[in-house]
Amino acid sequence: MKDMIIGVDLAKNVFQLHGASMTGDVKYRKKLSRGQFLRFMSEQPSALVVMEACGSAHYWARELVKLGHAVKLIAPQYVRPFVKRQKNDAADAEAIAIAARQPEMRFVEPKTADQQARAVLFRARERIVHQRTELVNALRAVLYEYGQVIPQGIGHVKRIEAIVENTEIDLPELVREECHDLLAQIGEKTARIEEKTKKLADLSRQSETARRLQTMPGVGPLIALAVEAFAPAMQSFRCGRDFAAWLGLVPRQFSSGGKERLGRVSKAGQADIRRLLIIGAMARVSWAGRKPPAQGSWLSRMLAKKPRMLVTIALANKMARKIWAMLTKQEDYRDPALAVPA
Repeated sequence: MKDMIIGVDLAKNVFQLHGASMTGDVKYRKKLSRGQFLRFMSEQPSALVVMEACGSAHYWARELVKLGHAVKLIAPQYVRPFVKRQKNDAADAEAIAIAARQPEMRFVEPKTADQQARAVLFRARERIVHQRTELVNALRAVLYEYGQVIPQGIGHVKRIEAIVENTEIDLPELVREECHDLLAQIGEKTARIEEKTKKLADLSRQSETARRLQTMPGVGPLIALAVEAFAPAMQSFRCGRDFAAWLGLVPRQFSSGGKERLGRVSKAGQADIRRLLIIGAMARVSWAGRKPPAQGSWLSRMLAKKPRMLVTIALANKMARKIWAMLTKQEDYRDPALAVPA
């Protein structure tokens, strides 16, 4: 075990270090430039280096591991309670080192370069989807000013095109030109989204983990790649319930005095995976309205007595727990309805 702990407060150009023993005795406090940081760390004996999980933290974690150090990342909200009075870089570095010594502290798993690359591609697609939504809403707002009411959703773009092309609808020529320009931008964004979706699907076919995840109903290439890109190793969770809680798919607690009070889902975890799992669960619940699930199955019993949205969230939680089981046991999905009773 390392007998030295170094708390590092990261920044773009100035890094603050707080070196201490495992018992808390301060060894040094240093302020280093970006160029000096790696050089200084390469001269230090192997130590436990702790940083906040913020921008560039995963990159520095990989670099410090190459130098022989053990690296842990802490979520910033877990460091904040240990800052003493005034907040500055030195106090932040000290608080990081103090927080890391707490036996019950939870850490963030450093991401590999490949994981971050997948996350970049995933977020690039999400960004373009948001930009396209903004353009569609702008186009709907323009037409609304001239008495044309169009429902929300990308599926109504064809209807908008028909309105813009209809010469019988009284639209000023300048407005019609602007609508054509917005439609052209929407078409360009759609083509880029389809290109990135295809690239993500290709990546999911190359990965055994993504292939395994897609054997579960409701899980497609996007969910599989999101789990690969944003989730830590499943072995870091004790059970599937812990993974579902990490995603924020559990009720928020307001319990006190021995009385349990549960609210809505906490939404305290990884937003991308949680949102996609809910969408996948919603697709399964909607499909159950057209093709009822097996009689006596969990989904059938829940739909018979609970609201559909509540069932959707519960199913997303169940899917998260099954993902944990599939990845820890290295097994494909097994449908409980097809399981032979013992």
